[in-house]
Amino acid sequence: MAGGLFALGAYGIWGIAPLYFRWIDEFGALQIVAHRVLWSALLLLPLVWAVGGWSRLMAVLRNPASLGWLAISGVLIGCNWLLFIYAVVSERVLEASLGYFINPLVSLVLGMLFLGERLRPLQWLAVAIAAVGVGNEILRFGDVPWLGLTLAFSFGFYGLVRKRLGVDAFTGLTVESWLLLPLALAWLGWQALLGQGMFPSAPADLGKLFLAGPITMLPLLCFAAAANRLTLGSLGFFQYVAPSLQFVLAVWVFAEPFARTQWWTFGLIWLALGLFSFAALHEQRRLRGLRRTAGASEATADGSSR
Repeated sequence: MAGGLFALGAYGIWGIAPLYFRWIDEFGALQIVAHRVLWSALLLLPLVWAVGGWSRLMAVLRNPASLGWLAISGVLIGCNWLLFIYAVVSERVLEASLGYFINPLVSLVLGMLFLGERLRPLQWLAVAIAAVGVGNEILRFGDVPWLGLTLAFSFGFYGLVRKRLGVDAFTGLTVESWLLLPLALAWLGWQALLGQGMFPSAPADLGKLFLAGPITMLPLLCFAAAANRLTLGSLGFFQYVAPSLQFVLAVWVFAEPFARTQWWTFGLIWLALGLFSFAALHEQRRLRGLRRTAGASEATADGSSR
């Protein structure tokens, strides 16, 4: 029960985050991302110490290979943040939701290409249907949904790097934020040289930008708590909450244009995700059955040896 609530909290916050970024869109995507990196870096460091993760952080900092990979993942997540905020401030939340809907299928393909994972027939079908959905968007409107695809692939490659690295979420994001911090400070310093200031002069505006730190950290805390209580398969089913909420916000709150033919695009992708989820659930049950069988065999063997 608690694990499910934490998962809903994490993906729910990610889902309604466009409301916050639309609220502060006057500052522009680059300045918002710079402040997001700044406040995340400053707030995550004491948090890692508070949860007893200092030794893990030091171990990563002493490992040049880990730092190199975290620099790559930091660039990927930084680009993902920038593109997502750009999508919000440019009134393209619908396309952003499309990207996060197809992200699980992108991760599936990346796992096959780079981790040697095998796709089952139902998973291949899901990928093919999603490709038809994206193709429908291209044929109907003559425009590649580059923003959604870039969001999906940048986050997919980010997940791939982090999975191969095996660093926990807090430690990884802390190091990534501090590696990105010089770029954020350089941008804010450049703004200051142009006479726009590193920080807003009004305390209320500075408070708005400061919230980017907690909004980055809070869902991460919830996600970590959920991951400790739920299986990976169970946690995966919650990942559709965020793009679903973004879809609702885009169509019914922000009133972004949504043509009737786009129902075909999203309908095909939702069908693909349904097949993907069914295949994941079937595999989860199969593995549980194998574990039960193996456990029963070990118990029988142990009893026979006595």
